[in-house]
Amino acid sequence: MKNIYSKLLIVICAIFLVSCDNDETMSHTNVSAVNALYSPAENKFFDLGAQSSAIFEWEAAKAEDNGAILYDVVFDRESGDFSKPLYIIPSDGKGFQNKLNLSFTELNKIAEMAGIESQGIGKLKWTVSSKGLNIQKSTVSRVIEVQRPSGFPAPDQLFITGTASENGETVGNAQAFKKTGATTFEIYTKLQAGSYKFITRKNGTPEVFYIGEGDLKQDGATTYTGDSKVYKIKIDFSDGSTTMTEIAKIELWFPPLGVYLFEYTYSGGGIWKADNKKIVFKQESWGRDERYKFKFTVVNGATTSEEWYGSINVDNGNRPTETTPASFWYMVPVTSDFWNNSFKFTSAVDNKNVNAVIDFSATAPAYTHSFTVL
Repeated sequence: MKNIYSKLLIVICAIFLVSCDNDETMSHTNVSAVNALYSPAENKFFDLGAQSSAIFEWEAAKAEDNGAILYDVVFDRESGDFSKPLYIIPSDGKGFQNKLNLSFTELNKIAEMAGIESQGIGKLKWTVSSKGLNIQKSTVSRVIEVQRPSGFPAPDQLFITGTASENGETVGNAQAFKKTGATTFEIYTKLQAGSYKFITRKNGTPEVFYIGEGDLKQDGATTYTGDSKVYKIKIDFSDGSTTMTEIAKIELWFPPLGVYLFEYTYSGGGIWKADNKKIVFKQESWGRDERYKFKFTVVNGATTSEEWYGSINVDNGNRPTETTPASFWYMVPVTSDFWNNSFKFTSAVDNKNVNAVIDFSATAPAYTHSFTVL
């Protein structure tokens, strides 16, 4: 047993010595500066609206003992001297390759840091630093010219705030958007006379956006002068597009009688309510019919139209019960067909008064609704 422990100790020491030796090779190598940049060419133009990338390549630096060299690509404004660079990123291969494949999405972020406006054209300067025991800043640099797309890098979250917003201008109360895609957000909210803007967070220094001439713009606010109305606001950061749709009315459609049973009232936060409403199924020869769905009356500019919301299922065979999953009540856009995509009430609702709720808030896992028997 003693021999086994002795051999194990020798192996551990050997591994430690090799590790130390490798560390010396990796970290204690004097390197030269990069003397030549290969691509992109001086003043190369990139339209960052495309789904592509830029390849940066340079001459390899030299290490005095042939050790490993790490590289950083350094970006600055055209007038900068790299003393306070805008952005530093390791080269490909975690910094070991003398090449960098940089996506236009990332390059667009750097262009934004340089103060180049959306849809604007500007220039960026770049160079390379080589690293070993020492750090060598290259004395050569190049300039590229970029055109930013109409959109913006999409944030992780978005809020509306301001005197025109339903929660006022206290940032801590800002109402959240629902993120509906990689670059898209939407919110159901009420606007009143005043101004509003969109912020990317409630603390620190958020990015600020607003709607100007129908497009998403940065660092400003939108003035709202109309009557107090409920809107669905959609924003796509990829192209800077915005859509504002007034939600003029929401009604519960009851096809067994061919009537709307009642109208919902907006209560704030993307939620509509209808309190103390009586639900009575229709008696048929085969039983009692309980099907329903929703009609939204919407206004886009001068055009008034209908949007229908119903079940993801074209035909729901059975009434929901206490064990039915919450997804049964999720509301999705459907056609105006008289019967198709109708929900079914629970049996407990028949001949009862209910409090009805439609929840299109950002906190809801999906747009949904409910009925609570009184």
